[in-house]
Amino acid sequence: MQLVIRNANLPDGRQGVDIAIADGRIVAVDKNLAVHGASEIDARDNLVTPPFVDAHFHMDATLSYGLPRVNQSGTLLEGIAVWGELKPDLTQEAIVERALRYCDWAVGRGLLAIRSHVDICDDRLLAAEALLEVKKQVAPYLDLQLVAFPQDGLLRSASAFTNLKRAIAMGVDVVGGIPHFERTMAEGAESVRLLCEYAAEQGLRVDMHCDESDDPMSRHIETLAFHSHRLGMQGRVTGSHLTSMHSMDNYYVSKLLPLIREAGVAAIANPLINITLQGRHDTYPKRRGMTRVPELMAAGVDVAFGQDCAMDPWYSLGSGDMLEVAHMGLHVAQMTGQQGMQACFRSVTETPARILGLEHYGVEVGCHGDLVILDAANPVEAIRLRAARLKVIRRGVVISESPAAHAHLSLPGRPETVNFRLG
Repeated sequence: MQLVIRNANLPDGRQGVDIAIADGRIVAVDKNLAVHGASEIDARDNLVTPPFVDAHFHMDATLSYGLPRVNQSGTLLEGIAVWGELKPDLTQEAIVERALRYCDWAVGRGLLAIRSHVDICDDRLLAAEALLEVKKQVAPYLDLQLVAFPQDGLLRSASAFTNLKRAIAMGVDVVGGIPHFERTMAEGAESVRLLCEYAAEQGLRVDMHCDESDDPMSRHIETLAFHSHRLGMQGRVTGSHLTSMHSMDNYYVSKLLPLIREAGVAAIANPLINITLQGRHDTYPKRRGMTRVPELMAAGVDVAFGQDCAMDPWYSLGSGDMLEVAHMGLHVAQMTGQQGMQACFRSVTETPARILGLEHYGVEVGCHGDLVILDAANPVEAIRLRAARLKVIRRGVVISESPAAHAHLSLPGRPETVNFRLG
């Protein structure tokens, strides 16, 4: 036996549970396990969860904030323009260095699986080569899944489709797209068809930036659902952002939601960036912009939250903290009931793990010994406090530790010492 975690609280509500790990796998989950000769960790009053999973990120751009300039308008389109100005000056070494630094941040926050989009519109495919190298380097401690992303538009950029196929041949995992950035709605729809057919032929997953717009007439998610259903790709297709749904009329959405569910298309909202980029052209009332998370969930659609950006041309903040993402998500979606908050925690853990197709993920016998011990008693408290990650465990080995954040108050006129969690 390798490691035993004692007295754990689990996300499903079980309390006082022991978890035994041997040879990197969970071999027992029960109370009062009789185990001898293993290292032990007492997790009493702490939540033990599978690692956090980020279903949507841009690691090729991360930590490039201010290069070559700052996005002054804060809009999506200026961010794309700034990235376009930076691309000619990118080096593989700089991308690798920034990405590895971000991966260090991620591990410290219990984030051990990331799906990152990588821009393939540069004919050098420099970013794809860089992130494939990062993927290899971080494999012992972090699962990195890459999406071939035609940032400048599949049909708008002359060599994008060729480059996308080259990137897939190099080892990039998933087919991406950005139909709302094509020159016309018709070309956007055509790009969805081409990409889905290519992915179906290759047996690949699809994750498409879809309708990242305040325009209620941006309806490429409908086309994505149609082709997912037509090609039998249920469970392998994801629409990311879907922010135009925030502006659509309810009658159309009442038709759209069942189509998404029938097609087996998952949705990824990015609360931090959606609340930042969307509504920039509004005066007041100002739209929140994030997609209809509770309605999608109620329709039976898998919904995950992503970090999307960290200190890049689109977002000046970000730290790899998926509890911060869940915290923003439940506020923007007004999911402040107990069930809603629990669902937001699942949207940064088990739901994105399912969307990415991660195998052996969870706190059950047979799963990988990948766990995070949080300084919180349950998922809601973890989100509320953005709880400290006391220990991050990969394959039964502790790879990161952080101190508990507690306040110890000794106040004048108060005989007792007061202790409480700060998160």
